[in-house]
Amino acid sequence: MLLIEQIALLLLAAVVIVPILQKLRLGSVLGYLIAGILVGPWMFGVVRDVDTVLQISELGVVLLLFVIGLELEPARLWALRGPVFGLGSAQVLATTVAGAAAARFAGLHWGESVIVGFALALSSTALVMASLEERGELTQRYGREAFAVLLFQDVAVIPVLALLPLLAPGHADEISFSWREAGRTVLFVVAILAAGRYVMRPLLNLIAGHANREIFTAAALLLVIAAALGTELIGLSMSLGAFLAGVILADSELRHELEADLEPFKGLLMGLFFMAVGMNVDLLLLLTRPWLVLGLTALLLAGKSAVVYALSRLSGASNDSAQRLAVALAQGGEFAFVLLTAAVAQRVLAGALSDLLVVVVTVSLLAAPLLIVVHAKLLALWTARTAAPEYDTIDSNDKPVIIAGYGRFGQIVSRVLRMSGVPFTALEISYEQVDFVRKYGGKIYYGDASRVELLKAAGADKARLFVLAIDDVASSVETARVVRRHFPALPIIARAHNRVHYFRLRDLGVEVIHREVFAASLEAAVDTLKVLGMGEADARHAVALFREHDEKLLLEQYSVHESEAELIQTTRQAADQLKEVFEQDVAGRQPATGPKDAG
Repeated sequence: MLLIEQIALLLLAAVVIVPILQKLRLGSVLGYLIAGILVGPWMFGVVRDVDTVLQISELGVVLLLFVIGLELEPARLWALRGPVFGLGSAQVLATTVAGAAAARFAGLHWGESVIVGFALALSSTALVMASLEERGELTQRYGREAFAVLLFQDVAVIPVLALLPLLAPGHADEISFSWREAGRTVLFVVAILAAGRYVMRPLLNLIAGHANREIFTAAALLLVIAAALGTELIGLSMSLGAFLAGVILADSELRHELEADLEPFKGLLMGLFFMAVGMNVDLLLLLTRPWLVLGLTALLLAGKSAVVYALSRLSGASNDSAQRLAVALAQGGEFAFVLLTAAVAQRVLAGALSDLLVVVVTVSLLAAPLLIVVHAKLLALWTARTAAPEYDTIDSNDKPVIIAGYGRFGQIVSRVLRMSGVPFTALEISYEQVDFVRKYGGKIYYGDASRVELLKAAGADKARLFVLAIDDVASSVETARVVRRHFPALPIIARAHNRVHYFRLRDLGVEVIHREVFAASLEAAVDTLKVLGMGEADARHAVALFREHDEKLLLEQYSVHESEAELIQTTRQAADQLKEVFEQDVAGRQPATGPKDAG
């Protein structure tokens, strides 16, 4: 089969399988691995030339290291210096020592033991970061610490890859790495740094200013490949050269443009690399020695979790945060594949041992998303039982206003009411939010506003107004349904997340509905028009015109929202109608009120 046909089949497998795994929130890395396993020689055997695919895909690793280098902006490194060089170095060192000791106990050579320990100390940057981003937990303590540890791991791979040839038996026995070669390596690194500062950056600036986008992208690719080939020529890893090139340009004004241009190449080639790794997974080994593979995988997950948890607690993290960090970093990482592949090529590891470790790391990656989900649910149940076993008892039910949901929206409403001397009862289902608000002296009750008995205790039968400020759409709609059914005379002012949320609330008879970012967006539009040269009065008139038109459109869309075809038709017609209304308004007002011509 021709190479182009094999690549076409690989792309087809990726296009089919990866979106399914992403929809299940299991990550794209897992999808690429499974796609590679399915089309590889151990399953359907559609693609058999694995070595050629792997060679091509290694360029993705090179580009990944370049992008990692671009991320290492000095200011960013300095802000994370504590977790990166403290917790990150401690995790890599402790896990490597533990893994190397276990490997040495199993009878491996010291060089093999170090590589095995370090390879298993690495975690999956792609999987962990995707999981944190999906859950919105990157800003939490354990999210920041996970990022810092992963960053240190990615950086630590560079010198290990560069020094990998020294661990080969021939190099160790013959001590061929002389001081002269060491000096030559240092000089070459210095030369790359100097060339980057005084040649590459000015050249890229020149190309960016005088050439089209395609030529700039080609120049960026040439830069990365040239740096990678340069380090390979002196016997070091290509990844080291690419990483150094990225570091050189980390504080360049072209950094973001380089990232944007190389991201598609990096993502596609990294996907191809994972698929090639999946094709290399020895399923026969998993079938013939399942207990060995599963036992080593369990040992890897448990051992890394224990090490990370202990280090996180020693750094002052809470039990909850330390647990989350330990589970997030428990699995093996994609760089383990890179390191193991390079170790076999340098004859540091035997192929059979590498195959076993690749299967173990792959199984750990398959298990990791499930472990994260299960742990999060168990932790939530435990927190709910230990921190807040019962809802609060409301001490007074004679307040005229009930606010359900005490996030940003509910808090603003409550502050205005408090300023105006209007008493209210605030209900919030998130105990963490309740605890946070109470720390600052806020009066709030922990409870589910969709429970009839809680609403009765809050005085819903005597209240004058119910403010529905719940963020979650399903919970908001359910609460509105309960209030409408049991307290039909109680007026509701509601917050809507989007148009669909608006329609569902209107279906329940709620008429006063505020779209949560609509007013702020209109104010931003006023400022936008003013910056473009429109006067204050004209800008506000234009935005008021838009608001009037959009509110009419919303009512029109609500009347047909059950028919998708009619809803789409009204949406498509809206922009043209609005433009026509604006032009007629401008024509009827003198002088013309459009933005001034910038030219």
